[in-house]
Amino acid sequence: MGRDERYMSLAIQMAQETVGQTSPNPSVAAIVVNNNQVVGIGVHVKAGEPHAEVHALQMAGDKAKGAEMYVTLEPCSHYGRTPPCAEAVVKSGIRRVVIASHDPNPKVAGRGVDILESSGIEVRQGVKKDEADALNQTFFHYIQTQLPYVRLKSAMSLDGKIATSTGESQWITGEEARMDGHHYRHQSDAILVGINTVLIDNPKLTTRIEGAGQHPVRVILDTHLRTPPSAQLIEDESAPTWIFTGKDVTDEQIHAFSSYSHVRIFRQEGEKVDIEAVLASLGEEKITSLLIEGGGTIADAFVRSGKVNETITYIAPKLIGGKDALTPVGGKGISQLKNVQSFEIVSTETLGEDIKIVSRKKS
Repeated sequence: MGRDERYMSLAIQMAQETVGQTSPNPSVAAIVVNNNQVVGIGVHVKAGEPHAEVHALQMAGDKAKGAEMYVTLEPCSHYGRTPPCAEAVVKSGIRRVVIASHDPNPKVAGRGVDILESSGIEVRQGVKKDEADALNQTFFHYIQTQLPYVRLKSAMSLDGKIATSTGESQWITGEEARMDGHHYRHQSDAILVGINTVLIDNPKLTTRIEGAGQHPVRVILDTHLRTPPSAQLIEDESAPTWIFTGKDVTDEQIHAFSSYSHVRIFRQEGEKVDIEAVLASLGEEKITSLLIEGGGTIADAFVRSGKVNETITYIAPKLIGGKDALTPVGGKGISQLKNVQSFEIVSTETLGEDIKIVSRKKS
């Protein structure tokens, strides 16, 4: 591994620690190196706060003059809630910048590099690009589509069951797999279930990770607004709860939730809740990543819509059996194989006695 790759690997490790807390911004880290010594480091901690490059330059101070900067994402070139980082880099006297990921944001999209190069700064791009791109796949997807990146999470037995024929499901997988699942809650802007999950399991849908920051927005698909005010998602105010309904829900039904400031009702125009309309609404609300934790019916709706970008599957070494036992994706399914979306497995690992498989939609 070359010198540039070593410093960029360190920057990527730093940025990884902020995944899930910078939305709707990307996770970014920067390192300033002068005479083979790290003189400044920085990460973007939260949207609205200084970017990674600014933190790193502030730490470096005068030592930034004639130094190199390693940054996991192309420095921004536009005025938002913070000034352009590319201009700050130029003013600092940095002589060389090494970049991992190109920024697909139309407000940047190469302009950051142009500012640096036109000022005489040497720029090298694409160092550890694949690893850096993986950090911000949700951000890139959102910027390019204005829709959230959708992850479908499920836990099942070896024979593909998520519950027994009598409906018993706690717990199929072990504690290690369950805790790993909470990391995805922490990294997601929103978590989604259907009304049946609310009525049967009465979940709270908060993350159990200590010090994880704010909880994800809790989204319920509930065509007829059957969510009871006594549900934990309503009584618990630690996170927003958004309920999507069909057009036939009455004003009186909606008014029953008016005293809950953390609850919002999205009444759609169709008789049933429409997945694509839900995703569009979430995108408008700057939800960049969505974790699906609903039952088989909800999973089926997203699969048939073609909107699943990634799957996280935990498999327990158990055999449950039963033709009436539930599976991760139920409903109608897809009738013709030619219409089935292909995924590629990107990782497998063992968590306790269970196996975790991550796959991503083929482009």
